[in-house]
Amino acid sequence: MRYFEDFTPGQTIELGSRAITREQIIAFANEFDPQVFHTDEEAAKQTFYGGLLASGWHTGSIMMRLLYEGVIKDTVSLGSPGVDELRWVKPVRPGDTLSGRMTILESIPSRSKPDRGIVKSLIELRNQHGEIVLTSKGMSLLGRRPTTSDGAR
Repeated sequence: MRYFEDFTPGQTIELGSRAITREQIIAFANEFDPQVFHTDEEAAKQTFYGGLLASGWHTGSIMMRLLYEGVIKDTVSLGSPGVDELRWVKPVRPGDTLSGRMTILESIPSRSKPDRGIVKSLIELRNQHGEIVLTSKGMSLLGRRPTTSDGAR
């Protein structure tokens, strides 16, 4: 398991990658963001975007899955107090493969609760061409390494 102390400013963590299909784009959009450029391939060709693209919320959901697989599942995570910034930089299209990277910006031990701390990070998703498609600055609340009987962490 990883604890708060295992995350230091400047550290980068590769989060893995995931391909996105036409069917996934349409299914997500039909459920959560049914705008025509997410749901109808032919109608999407007539829009400003010139074709089908994933909802930004779908792209954010992929980011969350990569973050879970790459960090959270092996970390003493206590949730998140929120996201400060989320940007959809470039459209995500069917067939794109998205890769994630997390960069630690700040690690702040809690003053009132010594068993935890906040880690601020930047997450970037890139497509298979290396182009950034999403950025997110957010916070993770992480448990601190348990202390030993002599008080050392």
